Amino acid sequence: MSLVLYNTFTRQKELFEPLDPAHVRLYVCGPTVYDFAHIGNARPYVIFDVLSRLLRSLYPRVSYVRNITDIDDKIIKAAQEKGEEISQLTARTAQYFRDDMKALGNIPPDIEPHATAHVDEMIAMIQTLIKKGHAYESDGHVLFSVKSFPPYGQLSHCNHEEMIAGARVEVASYKKDPEDFILWKPSDAEIYSQHFEACPRESGELDPRLRGDKTRKAKSIPGWDSPWGYGRPGWHIECSAMSLKYLGETFDIHGGGHDLIFPHHENELAQSQACFGPHTFARTWIHNGMLTVGGEKMSKSLGNFRTVHELLAQMPGELIRFILLSSHYRQPLDWNDQVVLQGRGSLDRLYNALRGRIIDEAASPTEPLKAAIDDDLNTPLAISVLHDIASRLHKASSASEKDQLASQLKASGVCLGLLQQDADSWFKGAVKIDEETIRASIDERNRARKEKNFAQADRVRDDLLRQGIILEDSAQGTIWRR
Repeated sequence: MSLVLYNTFTRQKELFEPLDPAHVRLYVCGPTVYDFAHIGNARPYVIFDVLSRLLRSLYPRVSYVRNITDIDDKIIKAAQEKGEEISQLTARTAQYFRDDMKALGNIPPDIEPHATAHVDEMIAMIQTLIKKGHAYESDGHVLFSVKSFPPYGQLSHCNHEEMIAGARVEVASYKKDPEDFILWKPSDAEIYSQHFEACPRESGELDPRLRGDKTRKAKSIPGWDSPWGYGRPGWHIECSAMSLKYLGETFDIHGGGHDLIFPHHENELAQSQACFGPHTFARTWIHNGMLTVGGEKMSKSLGNFRTVHELLAQMPGELIRFILLSSHYRQPLDWNDQVVLQGRGSLDRLYNALRGRIIDEAASPTEPLKAAIDDDLNTPLAISVLHDIASRLHKASSASEKDQLASQLKASGVCLGLLQQDADSWFKGAVKIDEETIRASIDERNRARKEKNFAQADRVRDDLLRQGIILEDSAQGTIWRR
């Protein structure tokens, strides 16, 4: 095995050596489900889908865990703004996410735990932290004491002062130190209405949605009974508890976006090692670079916010996937019209090489492509290998050689989750007019050309083009594509 991965913890490439070669374990931070996932959210899931595919090709068993965060202040606020129950919002949005990821060609994770189903595990972990002197209770909250854990900052490679300066640290009366982070918080209607201005007050009264007994509170402000009162977990404790349950105290790889290094992953690492000792938790940390749109950070106020759901209405999911893989995962990626056009052209060229060929389903990926992915998931180099195969196919002199190269091209595409649909289906895709109408127009154009009525032939071609249909003439006849 020669898989090499860049480890954020050590800041260098390392030969990947799993704890147990018979069972590789991977954890990736999943979505917070209150709205459609944007294109930046999708990038890590495509990257880690490629990694999971690679690991499955190298090892007999892989456990890929990706959680669903279905309790969070953003979720509570969104549910109140929409006037619906949190469970309805999260169930619907989680399904949107799964549908979008499927459309991008991602294989579902082996385990998809929901945070709300693992609160008992979180409470148990918090109790251990308190018992070991790494956490304390204050005013209904439980907080992790950063100063109790000297290695804090080992992942982000920052000291305490730098981390406080670089993050929006909440200053609160219940904290011993500003950098301490919440493990548990009270689900109290009074506190909640003060925290969110979206909960209006009239004549000093709470929003009517927040009045009532504990049962009603549980619907408006989710909570669970705990040794510290009725409340809910902080964000960071979720992944530590769920990875512990499904992967153990120590596992092979933890992944996510670069923006999660601090504070989320730093806090996960601290609380997990505070529980179970040094050298536990994830051995390799992998983080993907950030995505911008038109050179700027995505923002609804700038009008450049792109959700996967929106983009799927404009282009095939495979094209989105191809673009997300066209840049090395650790580098930033800018989403713009030019990369979309380039991506479409590249995929058209690769699918064109497969068109009309006899595919051997038993073919294997080419060694140069496997070597590219083995080298820290170098997907741009892997894509260039695909184009090299396509070039050799076009230059091949015999049909059997072309078929052999086409089979190798399709088998190599599996490693990236690309080129797996029928070539004609890719080119034709979803069109607004039916194929029978298109064929009738092609026949009309052919008759006009035969009669040397080239003006009419051009009118038919241009009319189809306005409807998104391109005609291509060849020795075998006229074919069409989107």
